[in-house]
Amino acid sequence: MKKLFVSVAATALIGMASSAMAEECGTVTVAEMNWASAGAIAQIDKIILENGYGCTVELVSGDTMPTFTSMNEKGEPDMAPELWINAVREPLDKAVAEGSLIIGGEILNEGGVEGFWVPTYLAEEHNIYTVKDALAHPELFPGAEDESKGAFFSCPAGWNCRITTGNLFRAFGFDKGGFELVDPGSAAGLDGALAKANERKEGWLGYYWAPTAILGKYDMTLLDFEVPHDKEEWDTCTVIEDCPEPKPNSWVKSEVFTVVTDDFANKAGPAMDYIKGRTWDNRTAGKVLAWMTDNQAANEDGAYYFLENFEDVWTQWVSPEVAEKVKAAL
Repeated sequence: MKKLFVSVAATALIGMASSAMAEECGTVTVAEMNWASAGAIAQIDKIILENGYGCTVELVSGDTMPTFTSMNEKGEPDMAPELWINAVREPLDKAVAEGSLIIGGEILNEGGVEGFWVPTYLAEEHNIYTVKDALAHPELFPGAEDESKGAFFSCPAGWNCRITTGNLFRAFGFDKGGFELVDPGSAAGLDGALAKANERKEGWLGYYWAPTAILGKYDMTLLDFEVPHDKEEWDTCTVIEDCPEPKPNSWVKSEVFTVVTDDFANKAGPAMDYIKGRTWDNRTAGKVLAWMTDNQAANEDGAYYFLENFEDVWTQWVSPEVAEKVKAAL
């Protein structure tokens, strides 16, 4: 009877602790952005915050500018799990200085990455790790209409990166170095060319970005531009259509952080430590996105796939006690 009483009492205390945690954290509104990596992390947050910290999470649709504006002016939603802050840096810095918004963890610890890529098997076999290395070997990159030239795949018409890539193509001398700039026609065309080359173990060179599903599926190497980002050159030439004399330049890393309101930070308790500490690299995010694409999976499915298959990653974000709660919920 004594043991039974102790057990019942312990269960009651655990229940009271859970209730207290739930009351402390309360209801949290989380922006589920309209691109895959952000959608998946929002669903991951929902599962962990609800099961590990006793929060009640409501997901709301979001996009970079509308979500930031709403958080900045209205204090809602409570959290943007994946905010690309380069687009809102000045007003975000002001809001942080005023204390109305709080920057959490760097959710993409490598940032959003743009640049020129080659398949890793090609990079390793031919020692191609810089733009100059690729420029020296047009024969390794088939796909141009003129078979005597190497193919350099650009962005489809209508994408801003088409202008940037075209200028950098000329700036680094690809136009005079035996290469032809290839318009893939569409996003599907760009993906198809990259996938075809990898499946056939052929050469491929062109623009892409991370994290993305296709770079989660295929091992690609980002080439080193060997020049720093020159903002003045970028703004006055690199991004200008048909700039007459473009100079070598490089993309600046897109910084991607979680941003929360001060109201959430004040009530979140231990959950705020989770928000500050969770992070993943582009390869991990890409693998989850690739699985989602291959299985036509929703963001919630991607979240469960991640939690079930990348335990070594997410258990580093939380305490052992929270990890056990989340595992039990799975």
